[in-house]
Amino acid sequence: MKRIGVLTSGGDAPGMNAAIRAVVRTALCSGMSVVGIEHGYQGILDRHFREMQMRSVSDIVQRGGTILRTARCMDFHKPECQDAAIANMRAEGIEGLIVIGGDGSFRGAKALSDKGFPTVGIPGTIDNDLAYTDYTIGFHTACNTCLEAIDRIRDTSSSHDRITIVEVMGRHCGDIALYTGIAGGAELIIIPEVPLTFSEIKKSLIEASQKGKTSGIVLLAEGVCGADELMRFLQRETNLSVRATVLGHQQRGGSPSMRDRLLGTQFGYYAVGLLKKDIGNRVIGISKERVVDYDISEALAMPYKFKKDLYRMAGVVSQ
Repeated sequence: MKRIGVLTSGGDAPGMNAAIRAVVRTALCSGMSVVGIEHGYQGILDRHFREMQMRSVSDIVQRGGTILRTARCMDFHKPECQDAAIANMRAEGIEGLIVIGGDGSFRGAKALSDKGFPTVGIPGTIDNDLAYTDYTIGFHTACNTCLEAIDRIRDTSSSHDRITIVEVMGRHCGDIALYTGIAGGAELIIIPEVPLTFSEIKKSLIEASQKGKTSGIVLLAEGVCGADELMRFLQRETNLSVRATVLGHQQRGGSPSMRDRLLGTQFGYYAVGLLKKDIGNRVIGISKERVVDYDISEALAMPYKFKKDLYRMAGVVSQ
């Protein structure tokens, strides 16, 4: 394989640029040429192609977001759009594709692979919701961003004897709330995997107050409910002073952490190695600190495993 493409798709994640950089420089050092595809799968359909050189990826490893930009392409679910994408890439001389994104992006990569176009997926999503890999690019940075915010919020909560509900991202997977809650000493962590009722939340906070806790942080994953809704319930049903903060899209931005820069670089280097051997239909991940790859269909079919031990530990140390 002599010419490959690379794109970023779905939500942006810190560390994507590190992966792009590694893909481009590894490929060029291996005698391959690289085409950067802007705006994800939509960019293939619209032929938003640009030739990548060594200097195309200078000074980006520390930048958040993605220099190739990203978009969601609902039309890509249609077989005729997938066929058009393959035709456009072949017309450009692209023989294989590296897709950096999450679950939805990987399903697009699988569709291309099923049609005979070699594709390799790199997991780039802050949610950490892909079962086959221990961590995804962007997760560590998102947690650090949340942790920094929580540390500041705790200062004012303590000063005012206040409970603050901090809503973080995570519709179906509560890893950001779980890991950040543990590291930030949250008094209560509410995640989709263990969706506590409002009555249970009220009971837990009242018991903490009776034990002498005058303030606290409640980490809430957005997939459970909204922070404002929970705040209004607690204000109505208890005598506690309660406020709500929604961290929002700041969790996606910012300079990637050392871990995400390293992961992005490792994954990009490994992905090019597979395509150089004409191996597609794979996704890259990390397991027990080793970079691994799986068949894309097998990886997508793996059931997500909730981290029960971490959640149980969080309940103990928050007393």
